[in-house]
Amino acid sequence: MNPRLEKILKLPAYQRVLLVLVLMLTIVGLATWFVFLPQQDELTSLRQQNQRLQVKLQQDQRIANNLPKFKAEYQKMKVRLDEALTELPNKQEIPSLLTSIAAVAKENGLEVVRFQPQGEVNKGFYAVVPVNLTLSGTYHQVAAFSYAVSLMPRIVNLDNIKLDVAKAKNGRARLKITCKARTFRFVEKKARKKGKKK
Repeated sequence: MNPRLEKILKLPAYQRVLLVLVLMLTIVGLATWFVFLPQQDELTSLRQQNQRLQVKLQQDQRIANNLPKFKAEYQKMKVRLDEALTELPNKQEIPSLLTSIAAVAKENGLEVVRFQPQGEVNKGFYAVVPVNLTLSGTYHQVAAFSYAVSLMPRIVNLDNIKLDVAKAKNGRARLKITCKARTFRFVEKKARKKGKKK
């Protein structure tokens, strides 16, 4: 027989029981350390992942439940965008729009002293087309011109307005008006892409 085993068998009974208990506790400890604890970490990780997925699922279900509402909202916004774009002329319409601004000034009795289109400024999907204006006329003619510009089908803003006294004409007091008319035009997608590449 094995001498080590004989030595163990000769030990008193309480020492053998104690040795078996220590051996069993060592086996249980090693099994816990190498088998159970790694699986416990993995189980905790899987539970956390499950909770995250549950939250994401709830969010996705809320979105899915509201999808018809979002689609209707999208359609409304698309219609509003199309309506807004009708107020923004395209590149071909700019010369006629500028001509109509000058015509509105003349129709309201103003003398167009200077009409100087400036370079347009690209702002993404739209561009600002500024025009420096110098007009001469009475206060009421200026007011009528401003009102007529506000009624134009396209967006035209008048700003940087400066009023100076001009020489009287036919015994009527006249004003010299210097302002900047800004209109806006829609920038097509191709032009936007070219502008970004440069």
